[in-house]
Amino acid sequence: MKTNRFVITVIGVDTVGIVAGVTRVMSDFGVNIIDIRQTLMEDIFTMLMIGEVKSENFVLKDFQDKMTQVGQEFKVEIRVQHEDVFKYMHRI
Repeated sequence: MKTNRFVITVIGVDTVGIVAGVTRVMSDFGVNIIDIRQTLMEDIFTMLMIGEVKSENFVLKDFQDKMTQVGQEFKVEIRVQHEDVFKYMHRI
């Protein structure tokens, strides 16, 4: 079974329920949290996660679209990138 890992970033003004909303979608899609970092700088919320899924039926575009909807609901920006793409884009 193929394993896919993703980098999920969340940034915006802090509000109640952001973490719950993001992790609910992750659970719905069978994405496991491998690592998580979260920081609150005054009223700015930031979160960086590594997620992993081991499903042949996983569709990245559907997951990204649902995360975008959650981001709009909480007025935060949520980006989901495959780990390989993230590493490639951020190499020196």
